Amino acid sequence: MDRLSSLFSRFTPRAEVYFTGNLCEAASFTGEGGHLHLLSAGSMELLLQDGRRIAVTGPAVVFLPQPTPHQILPGSQGIDLVCARVQLGQGSLDPLFRSISAVQVIPAEKASTLAPALHLLFEEAAHRRCGHRAALDNLAGYFLVVLLRYLMESDQGKAGLLGALADGRLARALVAMHERPEFNWTLEGLADEAGMSRARFAHHFRETVGVPPLEYLTDWRLALAQTLLEKRRPIKSIAGSVGYRSPAALTRAFTRRLGQAPTDWMASRAMADPAKDGSSMNSA
Repeated sequence: MDRLSSLFSRFTPRAEVYFTGNLCEAASFTGEGGHLHLLSAGSMELLLQDGRRIAVTGPAVVFLPQPTPHQILPGSQGIDLVCARVQLGQGSLDPLFRSISAVQVIPAEKASTLAPALHLLFEEAAHRRCGHRAALDNLAGYFLVVLLRYLMESDQGKAGLLGALADGRLARALVAMHERPEFNWTLEGLADEAGMSRARFAHHFRETVGVPPLEYLTDWRLALAQTLLEKRRPIKSIAGSVGYRSPAALTRAFTRRLGQAPTDWMASRAMADPAKDGSSMNSA
């Protein structure tokens, strides 16, 4: 059972490298997406909006999966850094987006499974060969998948979606929901997929994931609906494919959960400033 591919078939994690090189001045990072900072050499401080300061010494991985304005304060010798904008899925409803802590700092020496991909990225960043940009983006996307595997299998992934995917019983129910969102799932049916009693499954799922199974299913379906809306699919064709009997039923669920109807949500996306969809790095 491939626990991550059932997610990736719907929401492919994306990474786009926007800085490589030596950073010798403080820099601010903003944007709607997440950030991945790969420190190959040197030491720095990560300064968060809440006032926390985290010391980081390379080589290390700094992962902020959610929109998190922050600053990097390099040491006196500067730092060698690769920075990428990352997107795990459909924002607040995407299960991966919600399951990972806002800040992950991982020393490379403590994560040997990340070392080969990290080495490839640092090598590509250091040599501007033909196809440099495409190679970096593809390597960063690959590294993001490897990083998610690592988090799922490590202590950082004991709770939330990654923790549930690491649990063989819950994983079977989750993969079933991810692969067949259109199916008329019930609590009993999901418990059967997990090989557990209804009461035990409901308790264990909520304790691990943080929400009841059917609430998770609703958010999964609506996140899929958002993705299909962005692809300009008509709501009539979307409803059945994500488990709703009619467009009206989908619209009601969408409005209850997101506070606006699908058409209004699409209009608000279209009006958003495109510049806010990226990442910026400004010298402080």
